[in-house]
Amino acid sequence: MGYTTQNQIDGAFDDVVEQTISALEDEGFGVLCDIDVQATFSKKLDKEFRQYRILGACNPELAYDGLKDEIGLGALLPCNVIVYEDDDGTVVVSAVDPSKLVGITDNPALDSISEDVSDRFERVLNSL
Repeated sequence: MGYTTQNQIDGAFDDVVEQTISALEDEGFGVLCDIDVQATFSKKLDKEFRQYRILGACNPELAYDGLKDEIGLGALLPCNVIVYEDDDGTVVVSAVDPSKLVGITDNPALDSISEDVSDRFERVLNSL
């Protein structure tokens, strides 16, 4: 996918979710929301779905700097990191590509912030 970076992880799904949250914290991100898509689809639609979690990650300092330069940036925050079980049973962790995300603002002042977030997400994925 051209709008994300990802890594396949061997391990139990819940363990990978916890490792991902911990790795995000190590890079200065808090998880503001944790959406359990499988549980939501089951409850709201009475439909089965693979294990799938959406983690809304935010680094407050970088968000503050970004919002100073582009007040509408909040519509694109927090940055999403997803953890899901692939068809073959492996667990995939995927993060939005910040350069693609903020690229739609057409504001070059955000380039250094998106590069910083990209580097941090790359370290998160590599640490898993």
